[in-house]
Amino acid sequence: MSLKNVKSSLSKISKSLNEMQNSREYMIKNTREIILLCSQSIISVHRLDIEIGKKKAERARKLLDEIRKKSKSDLHRYIITAEQELVEAFAFISLVEKSDIPSAESLGVRGESYILGLLDCIGELKRLVYDSIRVGKTSDARKFFETMESLYLFLYPFAIYDKIINETRRKLDVNRILIEDARAAITEETRRSALIDALNKRTK
Repeated sequence: MSLKNVKSSLSKISKSLNEMQNSREYMIKNTREIILLCSQSIISVHRLDIEIGKKKAERARKLLDEIRKKSKSDLHRYIITAEQELVEAFAFISLVEKSDIPSAESLGVRGESYILGLLDCIGELKRLVYDSIRVGKTSDARKFFETMESLYLFLYPFAIYDKIINETRRKLDVNRILIEDARAAITEETRRSALIDALNKRTK
């Protein structure tokens, strides 16, 4: 009885696992940078530094492309969060610029990441609704709210895939609450504006 075949197989397996381990560590390190860049991009856009936001998002996209080239396909689970953040950043920039949200294909992300990224973008839209109300731009607030609601309705059918796309149902539940909060804020602001207009007409 010989262990020659076992020794040979284990040697190959060890080499493969070592390569996979190195690839995993590379991906984890660089996806952190992507997530940070996307977060900074969204913050910049909220501050109306849109060009800076776009540059950071593009840097994140290039870094993600580099990771994909160097990584093994069976380690894709380690870049889902990075892809998700990238979708959120590009979708948010597009909505602020009143342009079309990029497709999953144009961003080079998988369907799972695209859905989760769009779900996260709804939360950023709620902040835009409140920011618009705060500076007296009720019309903009309504438009952002309508986009929130439309995105939610487009994404709601994917709740049935919660076992495949983890967190889908939870994010939808959270977004439903965000939408109701935003709806209440717009309703209150509309009533307030109507009351002020009525009082102004009486004093004239």
